[in-house]
Amino acid sequence: MKTQVAIVGAGPAGLLLGHLLKAEGIDCVVVERQSGDYVLSRIRAGVLEQITVQLMERLGLDARLKAEGLIEGGFNLADGERLIRIDCEGLTGKTVVVYGQTEITRDLMDAAAPRGLNVIYDAGDVALHDIEGDAPYLTFTKDGAAQRIDARFIVGCDGFHGPSRQAIPASVGKSFERVYPFGWLGILADVAPCNDELIYANHERGFALASMRSPTRSRYYVDVPLTEKIEDWSDDRIWDELALRLGPDAAANMTRGPSIEKSIAPLRSFVFEPMRYGSLLLCGDAAHIVPPTGAKGLNLAASDVHYASAALTAFFKRNDADAIAGYSDKALARVWKSERFSWSLTKLMHRFPEDGPFERRMQVAELDYIANSRAAQQTIAENYVGLPV
Repeated sequence: MKTQVAIVGAGPAGLLLGHLLKAEGIDCVVVERQSGDYVLSRIRAGVLEQITVQLMERLGLDARLKAEGLIEGGFNLADGERLIRIDCEGLTGKTVVVYGQTEITRDLMDAAAPRGLNVIYDAGDVALHDIEGDAPYLTFTKDGAAQRIDARFIVGCDGFHGPSRQAIPASVGKSFERVYPFGWLGILADVAPCNDELIYANHERGFALASMRSPTRSRYYVDVPLTEKIEDWSDDRIWDELALRLGPDAAANMTRGPSIEKSIAPLRSFVFEPMRYGSLLLCGDAAHIVPPTGAKGLNLAASDVHYASAALTAFFKRNDADAIAGYSDKALARVWKSERFSWSLTKLMHRFPEDGPFERRMQVAELDYIANSRAAQQTIAENYVGLPV
């Protein structure tokens, strides 16, 4: 099989890129090692920045997003005594939309066949070859048979553990990483949210987050040591802990119910440079990971896709090789700013094991400053709704 662009990974980044390229008349194929059902079963984030919403609008795939998404004008920081509301809309004129990553993926998957986007699921042993030159190709197995796709470019949208980043020589790439000493224990339940907007809480017992997926489905988190096991956390234990950490006002409005899903996700900050080598471009988690504090993961992937689709379109329509050459620098400039925001919010809202009284007083001072400074709130709001692309 031959194509102009071979995309590895059929998560939201890979599917979004495929749709954008097809819309420009660029031939592409998406290859995914998992089944479509497995891809849809993954529970992920649900706060969308403007860039993600705009790309779905551009594709005309935003009908369900507009009908079911919750427009959020702000969010809250809780310091144990009060809620500090960050009025994003008032401070920036922009909002975010609560709409699950699973739903974005479903919308993109459902539109693939009608729009002629070829997605190959259950592809085993995916490997990248000759990426340093102008004729890279993919090999994989499908239904026990060896397959090959020749392309002009390969785009790796295959996540942190995928083969794309691993194909870049160690002498070329450089990784930057911060592994955090805790994970987020999440519970998803079909209950009404305890608040109309997200609450990030810094409590003496640890961090908590109250969020939602819809008016009738809630997503809550508490941070726990990495040594914790999910089987030791009953639903009742999680609800009790959330009630303590989120505070009495949120607890009074909290509806408890059986979990649909529970899991513990480790946290890390990770960036790989460069995001382009030869004829390979990296997008999303293949190149960077952010802690979920601030909801940047999916949105960073969307901004990568924005830059990558523009570069590839310029190359195929105008033979603009400089657009490809500039992709990594453009993408990384926004990546590092989003990494900074997620890292700083994580430091502010979590109790780190190594921190002492001084670090705690710094958190208290920072939260008090934010509570009383419009400038500080505006900085947070600008980053939360998404920096310009």
